[in-house]
Amino acid sequence: MKKIKLVALALAVGTFYNCKEVKKEAQEAAEEAETAVEEMKEEIAVESIKFTMEPKSESTVKGEVSFTEENGEVKMIAVLTGLTEGEHAIHIHDKADCSSADGKSTGGHWNPTSEPHGKWGAAEGYHKGDIGNFIADAEGNATKEFTTDQWCIGCDDPNKNIVGKAVIVHQGVDDFESQPSGAAGARVSCTGIIQ
Repeated sequence: MKKIKLVALALAVGTFYNCKEVKKEAQEAAEEAETAVEEMKEEIAVESIKFTMEPKSESTVKGEVSFTEENGEVKMIAVLTGLTEGEHAIHIHDKADCSSADGKSTGGHWNPTSEPHGKWGAAEGYHKGDIGNFIADAEGNATKEFTTDQWCIGCDDPNKNIVGKAVIVHQGVDDFESQPSGAAGARVSCTGIIQ
């Protein structure tokens, strides 16, 4: 009878420690899963901001521009009306200040790395604000989309952070050569990127 009691006691103690070990492993697995979920949330976090473009230089150019950051890339979509038919330049400028009638309160192109003006991706260099050109249709409407991993929304990197800058649409075309601005003409629409 003593042997049966000892075996029963040994089984009970073994089961207790086994359950305790299983519980500990389950808790560790749950904590690892929670950490993995948090890391995934950070990786796929989406940040989005949208602003209204306002006419400048006695133009009628209006619209909206949005920036969405996802998976380390920022996508800009500008939807514009009131343009003259044909090609126009669009840039990010240094200051989120659209207070002047001609849009010049925004300063020059955003160029945190002190590169020459040029076409985006050019080996000779380009400004972080050198987005390029787009075409307006016969009714003066246009959409420009642009995606890059060289921008961020509100991050700590001053060479990538677009917050505190402005979007400018120009009357003319960026020639990608003239320094420092591409000879794109009057600033006909503006919005400040302030989060």
